[in-house]
Amino acid sequence: MNIHDQWLAATGERVLQARAEKRKLSIRGSGSKGFYGNVVDADTLDVAEYAGVVDYQPRELTLTARAGTRLEVIEALLAKNNQMLPFEPPHFGADATLGGCVSTGLSGPRRPYAGAVRDAVLGTKVLDGRAQVLRFGGQVIKNVAGYDVSRLMVGAMGTLGVLLEVSVKVLPCPESECTLMLEMPADRAVEIMNLWAASPVPLSATAWRAGHLYVRLSGTESAVQAAMQKIGGAKIPDGPAFWQALREQTMPDLAMRPLWRLSMPTAAKAFTALGQPVIEWGGGVRWYGTDMPADTLRALAKQAGGHVTLFRSHQPITQAFTPLPEPLAALHQRIRLALDPHGVFDTGRM
Repeated sequence: MNIHDQWLAATGERVLQARAEKRKLSIRGSGSKGFYGNVVDADTLDVAEYAGVVDYQPRELTLTARAGTRLEVIEALLAKNNQMLPFEPPHFGADATLGGCVSTGLSGPRRPYAGAVRDAVLGTKVLDGRAQVLRFGGQVIKNVAGYDVSRLMVGAMGTLGVLLEVSVKVLPCPESECTLMLEMPADRAVEIMNLWAASPVPLSATAWRAGHLYVRLSGTESAVQAAMQKIGGAKIPDGPAFWQALREQTMPDLAMRPLWRLSMPTAAKAFTALGQPVIEWGGGVRWYGTDMPADTLRALAKQAGGHVTLFRSHQPITQAFTPLPEPLAALHQRIRLALDPHGVFDTGRM
């Protein structure tokens, strides 16, 4: 029995013990995303040491790794073959793991143009609330075995079981990339982003902040050059640094607390009463730093056809997410009961 099998056996015993003692377990990797979601009162189940790349097929554009594998390790391995994770995940810490990335479901600036975390997940290996090891999906891109339960693990915040392994598809890095900056107000930027989304422009990221629209172009050298001529604006030399600061929330606009994330239709106008937002994902995500009551914000977002999440706060968060509508809440509960009937992982984090 190798060290990974030993760890898995010990973790299974820990789950069974928690079930017998009616205790709850909160799954923790590096803790880089511990701020996200509701505060929990549960014992910590540390999974960081269950790490390592299991399989990588550059020609097939697939990779399988244990959940405790650090993102920087995976990204360095992919870079050797000029490949990348499509969803450009935020790290929020040097030790961020694949498991934390998948369990929170957080994607970066490339998400509207290359897909979300959920779109890249091909399969998962999970330890459920009965301490059974389950496999969902596969390790190939063409998987037509019906609905892929593995995607339910994306964004589940560890409430459906312990992620053990994740298989993802990867993409080749673009041949050329540049970032342009154009001066314009927020509502005009939203109009422009929606217009470009419907045209053959090689967009890979868009964002608006402080009176400027930022556009990242990625693709072949000729396609990027043609798009630059079409769009205009000023090319900024520190494009990668800008998108990293946006992704990792190190720019001053995103240092405000509380920090709310409004997910809404891309064409919706900005809420001027909330102050100046940071807008990304083609207008689909708006970040606001505001002390406005949660109920008021949720009503505004609902009126615009979206929802709101309390992403960060200077106080413990007890209701980070907009409650699900009753039919979806009932479905979510049935799924949870199927995988964790005794509620070992039902910590209330989401």
